[in-house]
Amino acid sequence: MEFIFVTGPSAVGKSTLSRGLCGKLGGVLIEQNMVPEFTVPPYVSDEGAYEEKVCWGNVLCQIEYFHNTGFRNIIVNDFDDLRVRELPVLFKGHRFIVIRLCSSDPEQIKVQMIHRAKNEGGLYAPEGVGRLNALISSRPLMPNEVKLDIAGKTAEQVLGEAMDLLEGFEPELDYDYMPGDQRYYHSWVHSRGLNWEWTAK
Repeated sequence: MEFIFVTGPSAVGKSTLSRGLCGKLGGVLIEQNMVPEFTVPPYVSDEGAYEEKVCWGNVLCQIEYFHNTGFRNIIVNDFDDLRVRELPVLFKGHRFIVIRLCSSDPEQIKVQMIHRAKNEGGLYAPEGVGRLNALISSRPLMPNEVKLDIAGKTAEQVLGEAMDLLEGFEPELDYDYMPGDQRYYHSWVHSRGLNWEWTAK
């Protein structure tokens, strides 16, 4: 596989699965929180939108560089959920998969969020994550997207299921696609229409 995108609500286990996949498959793991620290220029009026745009552009530059250098199994996560709807546009013609993690048991994600907050730090919103999980779970599948329910499963079981999905998955290279309704995507920035172009060799 050229690209593996791991998406889903906060505390669903995206980073854990991504690290497991990288250990099994090799390749490279790119997380948006790996972007270097930078200062927002004083003339910027919408700091959140600017930071998200810079981070997303940086991630795409890394993806492009690793791909053009010959890397495969490029695993990417931790980007703004609204960007998920752009993936079939940006990566059409390439062998990619989007693994959407969600849970039919929203209480499990709340427990995982509480555990993460106590042990690793990060976003803490145990009530909001239930609504976010419901929103992300409900949206239609995009081209080359699969949904993996984590309910009642250990991290090892989720990794095993993801590996099984990858083994039998044949991505579509040509398809008709229009980005889905923004109401099904959660974003921490208010601005929309932030796009980036890149060319994979």
